[in-house]
Amino acid sequence: MEKEICKKWSFRGNEKLNINTTDTIGGTLYWLRKTCGDNEDERPLIPLSNGDPAIFPCFRTSLVAEAAVVHALQSAQFNTYCPFFGMLPARRAVAEYLSKDLPYKISDDDVYMTLGCTQAIEVIVTVLASPGANILLPKPGFPTFEARCAFSDLEYRHFDLLPDKGWEMDLDAIEALADENTVAIVVINPGAPCGVVFSYDHLKKVAEIARKLGIVVISDEAALPQILHDTEKEYFANCINLMRKGANILYDRIKEIPCITCPQKPEGAIFVMVKLDPSLLEDIDDDVDFCYKLAKEESVILMPGVVVGVKGWLRFCYAIEAPDLEDGIDRIKAFCQRHAKQTHIKDH
Repeated sequence: MEKEICKKWSFRGNEKLNINTTDTIGGTLYWLRKTCGDNEDERPLIPLSNGDPAIFPCFRTSLVAEAAVVHALQSAQFNTYCPFFGMLPARRAVAEYLSKDLPYKISDDDVYMTLGCTQAIEVIVTVLASPGANILLPKPGFPTFEARCAFSDLEYRHFDLLPDKGWEMDLDAIEALADENTVAIVVINPGAPCGVVFSYDHLKKVAEIARKLGIVVISDEAALPQILHDTEKEYFANCINLMRKGANILYDRIKEIPCITCPQKPEGAIFVMVKLDPSLLEDIDDDVDFCYKLAKEESVILMPGVVVGVKGWLRFCYAIEAPDLEDGIDRIKAFCQRHAKQTHIKDH
């Protein structure tokens, strides 16, 4: 009997999509949390990298929103397949809500519903990804855009957000980067991860440039009929006050730590970028090394800036319980004092 010859697998993955998981937000968070889990620190983990405030009791989802989801489930009216672009009551609610701040009315046909922003990015990038096209993305920004562009074979080009100008978009760079194949520009406002809220004048200039270039503006801005109509204004006001308090605590306390600086107090979103100066620290090479050793020694998780496109920076999330934020900053301060070079005063 002849020996059977096994044929090699005839499929292989798309090599263009191979990425280092530690270069993604999710992969980096997993790596840092695992680092905390491997240490012997009995103190609670302080997740200053977290982008999901609802895990904290002070940011619990509105009871109106919870009740609306329960009601929709129990009504038995929505347990079937729905249109892929969203159900009419939800689209109509969004159209009515957005029309309040516009000089014209949006109809439900203008609204396309997706399962979160990740799917929205997937849809819009897929639509725009014609052969040879390119898209302009902010740096720092949201890595999902780059990942989806790579998947769709859409070239992306980065323009800088300028920290010395309040993280405004580099308008000159936008015009220089664009060519006849540019199809869109992404604007994130409020600006995650920098915490900036762009002024009307700045956004108007961006719109004028987009009109001049003939490109689409993809505006990334912050279930539905009952949630939008019935949620008390006090709920939103309370969330804003909590975030304002966190932003003030972070901005003021950062000044106590010589090796990190915050160029601007956050105005919106839930994140802020701070500049790291590793030259003031012993055995800290860069932002990734800083975050790894901080997690290992202090059980505090920060996001290295390189993950969102800017090496040498750190991304903080201030949408967290105030006592935890204070504790986290205390630990970061202790970490920096412990690693401070001897030529610098440690008891700053």
